[in-house]
Amino acid sequence: MIGILNKSQDFLDKFRALDFLGPLALRLYLAPIFWSAGCAKLGIDPLFGPDLATWFSNLGQASVADTAAWFGNPDWGLGLPFPDALAWLAAGTEVIGAVLLVIGLGVRWIAPPLMFTMIIAIVAVHWQNGWLMVADSSWPIFTTERIEGAGERLAAAKQILETNGNMDWLTANGHFVVLNNGIEMAATYLIMLLPLFFIGGGRYFSLDYWIKRGFRS
Repeated sequence: MIGILNKSQDFLDKFRALDFLGPLALRLYLAPIFWSAGCAKLGIDPLFGPDLATWFSNLGQASVADTAAWFGNPDWGLGLPFPDALAWLAAGTEVIGAVLLVIGLGVRWIAPPLMFTMIIAIVAVHWQNGWLMVADSSWPIFTTERIEGAGERLAAAKQILETNGNMDWLTANGHFVVLNNGIEMAATYLIMLLPLFFIGGGRYFSLDYWIKRGFRS
């Protein structure tokens, strides 16, 4: 039995030659998420970029001002201090961080600022909503009064759609859900950034790897 286990472990060890795939997958998964979030704060189309003449004429102030207003307003926003500075820092961190993740440059340096943005998002935006991103009363551990209320709203919305719409067409690709906006996804991204901070961008497909190989013994 021990021999079989040892041989199985030896077989698994052979896959260590492919260990660069882990951090590469994390980087390429996270990059478009942060890119889209940063572009939204800067008023940039994430696919086609900004209207450069318009954007640079006001340095993106109009779009960032909306983000800053949401950051700073205590009534309908987050009520954070220094909202203008935080808006620029958050947007810049996400956009620049996305680029660095793609090319694998300074991965261990950019991971902490990106983790910090996720912590702020968890605490300031999602914490009061609990864990679940989508309300699902079938998860008893995470069920709250808010989620139970979301279930009631979902049932009411389905009744309206069944009465006035074509449910077969509307649900052809999946069922309707009610967004709960909990910490689930922000916490997931935070956890995914954690190994990148400790192990870096990985071998071969990372500029950090080649820089280290060329300039550090």
